[in-house]
Amino acid sequence: MKLTSYTNYALRSLQLAALHAPDLVRVDDVVRIHRLARPHIVKIVYELGKAGYLETRRGRGGGFRLSRPANEIIVGDIVRLTEGSMDVVECFNLANNTCPLIGICRLSRKIKQATAAFMTVLDDVTIADITANKNDLLDRISSLH
Repeated sequence: MKLTSYTNYALRSLQLAALHAPDLVRVDDVVRIHRLARPHIVKIVYELGKAGYLETRRGRGGGFRLSRPANEIIVGDIVRLTEGSMDVVECFNLANNTCPLIGICRLSRKIKQATAAFMTVLDDVTIADITANKNDLLDRISSLH
């Protein structure tokens, strides 16, 4: 499975917010620490705010923070939000399928099982889990200043 950069950046933004909770994190902090494009992070923070994962404040002294505890934010939910359809292969989307083997192909069933297993693992991980080594993460981040 390969996730988009958008998902990766969303998870990094949530992780950074959890590391600095309850303080606000600035978009420019994410951009600087992870060397990402500012417009992408602005869009991600907006979308995560709209979805209820981040509280955002605009203007001078603004930024974002988690809007709920890190242990309540499930990585699998973020992946579903940012990735949209998990149609790994064409035949998963019946509206666009052109494969004549639909319904009898064992490969598509195995790929569907693999996708489900992948998401099951991510459904068992929270933002708190990916920040459990907080001191190590903060030490690494501080060396990037």
